[in-house]
Amino acid sequence: MTEPTAPRPVPGPYRPGPAPVAAPEAPPAGPQPEEPTAATADGNPAPADGNRRLDGLDELPVSEHVALFEAEHARLQGELGTIDPR
Repeated sequence: MTEPTAPRPVPGPYRPGPAPVAAPEAPPAGPQPEEPTAATADGNPAPADGNRRLDGLDELPVSEHVALFEAEHARLQGELGTIDPR
């Protein structure tokens, strides 16, 4: 016969996580207003090029899309790497 093991803790009651975040609304079709270049509402510097980096993507051959996306991804990683994790 095996020896009894020590009692294990019983799981507590269900605790729901944070409420789901609503998806942002899709931007309206057509020309977009210029992004501010000075600062955003929270005081952080606004992006100089913003979404304009991908302007004209539909005119490029699909074979050139990957290089453009990789360059933008590298730029974003560099920007996000400067954030202080506190």
